[in-house]
Formats: sequence, C-alpha cells, structure tokens
Amino acid sequence: MTYRYRIATVFLMGFFIDCINIFMPAVALPRMAAEFQIDSATSAWVANAYILGLSLSIPLSPWLAGRWGARSLLTASMLAFAGAVWACGEASTFGQLVGWRFVQGMAGGLLIPVGQAMSFNLFQGPQRARISTWVMAMALLAPALSPTLGGWIVDQASWRWVFHANIPLALAAAALSWLWVRKQPLQAQARPDFQGLLLISAALTCALLGMSMYGAGQAGVAAGGCLGGAVLLARFYARHSRRVGHAIVDLRLLKSPRLALSIWVYYAIPGIFTGVNLLNIFYLQDTLHMSAEQTGMFMVVYAAGALVAMLVCGRMYNRAGARVLFMLAMLLHSLGIATLAAVDSTQDRPILILAYALMGIGGGLGANTAQTTALMDFDGAQTHQASVLWNINRQMAFSVGAALLPMLLHVFLQRYSAPEAYHLTFAMAALLGMVPLLQLRRLRTERTHHD
Repeated sequence: MTYRYRIATVFLMGFFIDCINIFMPAVALPRMAAEFQIDSATSAWVANAYILGLSLSIPLSPWLAGRWGARSLLTASMLAFAGAVWACGEASTFGQLVGWRFVQGMAGGLLIPVGQAMSFNLFQGPQRARISTWVMAMALLAPALSPTLGGWIVDQASWRWVFHANIPLALAAAALSWLWVRKQPLQAQARPDFQGLLLISAALTCALLGMSMYGAGQAGVAAGGCLGGAVLLARFYARHSRRVGHAIVDLRLLKSPRLALSIWVYYAIPGIFTGVNLLNIFYLQDTLHMSAEQTGMFMVVYAAGALVAMLVCGRMYNRAGARVLFMLAMLLHSLGIATLAAVDSTQDRPILILAYALMGIGGGLGANTAQTTALMDFDGAQTHQASVLWNINRQMAFSVGAALLPMLLHVFLQRYSAPEAYHLTFAMAALLGMVPLLQLRRLRTERTHHD
C-alpha cells in the first residue's frame, strides 16, 4: 500500500468512527431518556455535546499538528477518544454523560481536519472525486451498520455498550496512525485565534441551548435570550475575523460559491435528516412501540439508497455538474421526508421503507456532491483552512438539525395530538430541505471538468 493510501486509510477510519458516533447513540436515546428521566429535546445534548467538542478542537488541529507533528496528534486523539467512550458508557448521571461526550468530541475533532487535509493534498485533480467517494462510502457504512447494531445492543444488553463498542476501533486507528504516518519536521505556526474560537463556541452553545430549551417546553425569556445572544456573538465574531490576521475560521473563504453552497446544502440535507431521524426514532419507539433494533434497521434502507446515489455521483459529477446533482438531491430527499407524514402504524413499514430509500438516495447524492464540491477551489495550505471551515459547519449542521426539529415539534404539540404533530414537523422539514434551491444560481450553469 502506497503512502497516500495509508494516510487516506487513517483519515477514513477516523471519519467512520465520527459517523458511527452520530448514528449509533441516536437509536439508544429513548432508553437513555427513560433512565435519566429527560425529554427528547434534552436527550439531543448527547449529540450536541459531541458536536461542541468537535467545534472547539477542529480549528486547533492544524496548529497542534504543527507543534506536535501529525503522527503524535492523530495517535493521541484516538487514544483520548477511546478513554472518553469508555467513560460515557460508565456515566451514572446525564450530566456525566454529556460531559464525557464533550471530551469525546474534542478528541475526534483533532483527527478529522488534519487527516482530510493530508489526504486531499495527496490526491489532486480528478482523484479528489475518488477520495470524496471513499469518504461517502464510510458515511454510508456508518448509518447502514451502526443503528441496526446499536439497536441490537440496546435490546440485548444496554445502551452503555453502544459507547463501549467504539473502543476497539479507536485503538486500531491510534495504532495505524503511529505506524503509518511519517514523522516530519515540526512546522511553527501562528498562535491560534483563541478569542475567535471562544466567540464561535459561545455562539453555537447559545443557539443550541435556546432551541433545546424551547423544544423542552421552556420557551420564554431564557430561550429567547440564548437565541438572541447567539446572533449577537456571531456578529461579534464576523467583526473580529476582519480585524485579525489569522482568524480561527476564515470567513473570507465563503466567497467561494462552491464552498458556500455546499455548506447550505449540508444544513438542508444531512443536517435536516439528523433531526428528522431523531424524531422518527422517538415516534416509532414511543408512539408506535417498535423495538430499537427494528427502528435501526430502516437505516439499512437509507444506506442502500445512498450507495446507489454515491455510485451515480461518482460517474456523473464531471458530466452533469454540481448544480444539477444538488437540485435532484434536494428534491428526492425532501420527498422522502414528506413521505414520513403518511406513517400512522406499524403496518406502514412499506411507506417507511420508501421514505428512507428516497432520503438515502437524495442524502447520498447531496452529501457526496457537497463533499466533492466544497474544497474544489483550494489547494496547498489554504486547503487546511477550508477543511477547518467545512468540518465545523458539517458538524454544526448535524447539531442544528437535531435541535431545530424538536423545537418545531414542541410548537405543533401545543395544538395537535402526538402523531399529527410529528407529521406536521416532517412536512415542515421537507420544505426547509429545499431552501438552498434558491442559491443554485450562484453556481455557473456550464458543466465543470477537472483535469
């Protein structure tokens, strides 16, 4: 195996571990909520804490790699990850679980942008589409295997083993990082923009707190204050980033239409799907009384649809162009979400299968196209900064989706029965998933070819 394929393998293992830690714990959330006596909106902090940890450490990873070396950083991050997932499984309170999920996210966030930047710099031109396809293959295996396996673990043992199952994978990634990544001379880098990092983290925390408080029925001054604080902090960061030489997240990179649109699409497709899937898990288990394993098995259908889309995208990207693929992806994905509004009982499994198949095809097509398109305007050192921005927004999309949809559900529950409220929330999510259609004009209409 050549060196670039070894680097790609290390990155893809880390990416796979990151993905399963989004999907596998989700299927266990109803059991966690019952044990810790919390509602569905509060349970979203199992994911939110992980995302916040990622958001905090992702911007620091290039600087830490320059000081410690990529090999040491990647190895240490996976060892810390293994320790954190063990602690998550041993948590005796919900607060402990959230705290260790935050630590777990910080550890995972150190590997992904460094590994991605190293891989993308070793695969140039049309080979970028190839490695993007591999990335999406990992993103397919995670939702295909982890929810079904996680549901089986929850039904047979305990939700705690959903976390313990990550330990062997994390240790394997640590070993390969140490054995395969070459030791290179350390490269001194400018001190990170800690003030900017604090502003970004605080803005995201306030936004998620506000949405989750509203989703938990705590609407009022506190929830509104959190959401208003998030907007204010975001504006402070935008002003701050224009004044410093090395902003922790370079917002000027958003002048790239490809990167900006890819970010919007990621909120509309994987982000919205995360929230939809979270609510559907509670709907199927708590309202329709399906088992955790049965609930998780629908993600196999999702992954199968996404696999078909991934193969099509790999062949058609350079022919059809990102604009056409984005449009098709959003329409199919939103149609699948809207189909969930027709599910009323456990006898509606064919409808559920159709819904997850459509969401899988649209999701795989949209996410793969976005992954390929996002960093296409960058190379060299700029790839690292673009990778940081892309990965922060990729993770934020998951967390915002998981916070926004329960908030909408709470609004509908005030006037409608639980099944009606879930159906209306799915219909609204389908509409939100098509918002980036308005931004497609930012991409040139001609087909894009890369030499």
